[in-house]
Amino acid sequence: MFFTAAMNKKRIYLYCIFIIIGLLIWQFSKPSKAQTAFSETVKIALRDVGNKLLLSENDSTSLILPVKEIRNSKYELSFKSQLTFEPNSLVTIVENSFQKAKLPSNYLVEVIQCEDGEVGYSYQKTAIEESTIIPCRSRSLPKNCYTVEIRFTEIKTAYTRISFLLYGFIVLTFIVMDFFFFRKKKTNETSTETSEPVATIGSFHFYPTQNKLVKQATEINLSKKECELLQIFSENLNQVVTRDELTKKVWEDNGVIVGRSLDTYISKLRKKLKDDENIKLSNVHGVGYKLELDG
Repeated sequence: MFFTAAMNKKRIYLYCIFIIIGLLIWQFSKPSKAQTAFSETVKIALRDVGNKLLLSENDSTSLILPVKEIRNSKYELSFKSQLTFEPNSLVTIVENSFQKAKLPSNYLVEVIQCEDGEVGYSYQKTAIEESTIIPCRSRSLPKNCYTVEIRFTEIKTAYTRISFLLYGFIVLTFIVMDFFFFRKKKTNETSTETSEPVATIGSFHFYPTQNKLVKQATEINLSKKECELLQIFSENLNQVVTRDELTKKVWEDNGVIVGRSLDTYISKLRKKLKDDENIKLSNVHGVGYKLELDG
């Protein structure tokens, strides 16, 4: 019982530590001030891109919807009205606005059609000219509802990766500990209980390693000497066990000389066994004692 309670407490403590570490990781995984400032700068630059795209088509009245950060390093620019533009204008406008805002020069641009989510046009810009891919510059896009999605391809997001890796490592560690430690302990505990030597004496169950008698739901604790004596008797039911044998096994083998202690412990055992009328611990005059079990 105590062992099980201790294991449950250990598991609760481990759960608490696991939750606290998770909260700390979540807290430290929040975007820093620099990351927040970067996001705000991107949104301003994209609004500038949207304004210039509309002006390139002589549209000074259409509304530019709020720029959204879809996920880390990816943003969405959208318009309330339909528009049309040349890819060449888009490439130039984005590049100029980003240079002015001092944003990274490695990014991927996709023009998404609102009605079906298909990519109407896309290109990739990098700091190395050989890696830059800008197809179909001069082919105008038909007038339609578009959103422009921009993803920066070399933004350092190590803090996010580290957080997920660390959190994953903790989860894996917890699962391994739960499987190998707690289950093993539980198995060992069950195995111990299963292999526990039990002797049946009348209506009692005798557990010598636990120093106790059990009658139905009632437990009767035994002293070490009572337990040792009862174990000898249970191994020699209905047989006379001499005083010399009892004193030798229980006292003298342990370096203790006994006087009237044997009679005292026999008397205590009689009282603890009295609830079962079929059990009798009798004195064989001048010889020893006998544990008798009727039936």
